[in-house]
Amino acid sequence: MKPIAPEMSALQLYQRLLGYVKPYWLVFTAVILSMLVYAASETAMAALMKPLMDGSFVEKDPLVIKWLPFALIGIFLVRGVANFLTTYGLGWIARNVIMSLRAEMFDRLLTLPASFYDNSTPGQLMSKLLYDVEQVADAATDAILVLVRDTLTIVGLLLWMIYLNGMLSLIILLTVPFIGLLVYKISTRFRRISKTIQDSMGDVSHSSSEIIEGHREVKTFGSQQYEATRFNKINQLNRRQRMKKIATEAISQPIIELIAVIGLAVVIYLATLPQLLEQITVGTFISFITAMFMILTPLKRLTKLNSKLQAGIAAADSVFTMLDQQPEADLGQQTLPQVRGNIRYEQVCFQYDNTSSNVLNNISFEIKAGQTIAFVGHSGSGKTTLVSLLPRFYTPSSGRILLDGVDINSLRLAELRKNISLVNQQVILFNDTIANNICYGQPQQVAEKDIIAAAKAAHAWEFIQKLPLGLQTQVGQNGVLLSGGQRQRLAIARALLRDTPILVLDEATASLDSEAERHIQSALENLMHSRTTLVIAHRLSTIEKADCIVVMHNGHIVETGTHQQLLEKGQHYAELHRLQFQQQQ
Repeated sequence: MKPIAPEMSALQLYQRLLGYVKPYWLVFTAVILSMLVYAASETAMAALMKPLMDGSFVEKDPLVIKWLPFALIGIFLVRGVANFLTTYGLGWIARNVIMSLRAEMFDRLLTLPASFYDNSTPGQLMSKLLYDVEQVADAATDAILVLVRDTLTIVGLLLWMIYLNGMLSLIILLTVPFIGLLVYKISTRFRRISKTIQDSMGDVSHSSSEIIEGHREVKTFGSQQYEATRFNKINQLNRRQRMKKIATEAISQPIIELIAVIGLAVVIYLATLPQLLEQITVGTFISFITAMFMILTPLKRLTKLNSKLQAGIAAADSVFTMLDQQPEADLGQQTLPQVRGNIRYEQVCFQYDNTSSNVLNNISFEIKAGQTIAFVGHSGSGKTTLVSLLPRFYTPSSGRILLDGVDINSLRLAELRKNISLVNQQVILFNDTIANNICYGQPQQVAEKDIIAAAKAAHAWEFIQKLPLGLQTQVGQNGVLLSGGQRQRLAIARALLRDTPILVLDEATASLDSEAERHIQSALENLMHSRTTLVIAHRLSTIEKADCIVVMHNGHIVETGTHQQLLEKGQHYAELHRLQFQQQQ
């Protein structure tokens, strides 16, 4: 999958990401205020050490001794409320960001062209939709929690330390450039590793989905060990990348802590020199040291944050790359009030990308409204590609296709496709009831009698009646609970119910036995009387009554005519017919 825009910087990616937080600015403002309160409570804890030591243990002031416990309880109460509001508020924003991103990604998946899916695997796309989005949410919300709250905490504690003793605070501040340089150096590595992890997660997902969908083939061919070995390589790559990330994180944290502790050790050494001991009280010293130790915890969290932040930015790059893919071109403005079904291909050529050779070469033919045209030829001759151009799943490299005299590129996609029904060789059913699969895509509620009529016409009603729940029977994932022939009959029933002027049948009877095929052929013949039908057929016996048969070879039309005319020619079609007849003997 190739990005369509120049690669964005980390800052640009994060700014775009924060745009998804913007609609929730009111909650986000409340969260920031809660973080501010939380950070202030941390500073208050360190500040409380000064009166605790000076007032209670040194001066033994009874007033200080009396109010200190209440102050301590008050600080922790405020801190707890602020922490709850921060965590819950950011969690609420995070889930909304995830919901928005997934909805936008799903909407984009619905509009992306067929060529995008040709170059992507389902596992990779699922990984983006599930794994990458979660990583993005961590960067957009959880990272903000640590970044803002801990930064405010560190700033608050540093200001308190400067207030207590500016010279000693300067020593701590001298460690900041070293820590910043180290964080900058490891950020690039974190982002690169995170990108590799996301790619490997896509491979894991893809490999797993292949086994789940093809488990029968794996078992039949005894390929369990081969698949286990292949998956183990992918799994090992994912583990190694994860360990690289863990190692980078593990080495960076101690180094940063060591730099901070060196500064702390120097401060403690200087603070215990006689000339400084005379200038500061016990409470000031303890309060200063407490603040320094308290800085280490948020500093440690900030170092851990970098890996999560870079993972989120890498995930954002992946997500936004998909969101920036161009949807199907839909520049047409024309509508056709009444589609008759006249179709004409004029010098149509097609290639899947700029580097490949033509799949179709100068294809020209015409089909009148209500006629049936059949396409035959060896596998790879371009039959399926040819009919895929009609609903504009692909755009011709040159030439044009006319519907009722109008270039289909000038029609709105929805306007074009609402007039076409498609039954593929690979039947797609949804994990829903039989009734909902038959009336799939209908703009309004369909009466049960109409569903039954379509099922009867497709010769599916006989087996539907025998099912436990009839029309309300669940078909399972992609119709796994039904036989191949039953699935295909439901797909035909769906096309019958759609009742469009144009019908495309791509090996629509391929999975039917001979008896069922005869029933389906009878139903399809009745349907074809008033519809323009394009049939891709492997069984030549199913297209003998077609008005025109187009014989294709290597992307060219080599013969056209009726069944009888082509047999009399004794060329390509006659040879195909002879070979198929011999196979059936």
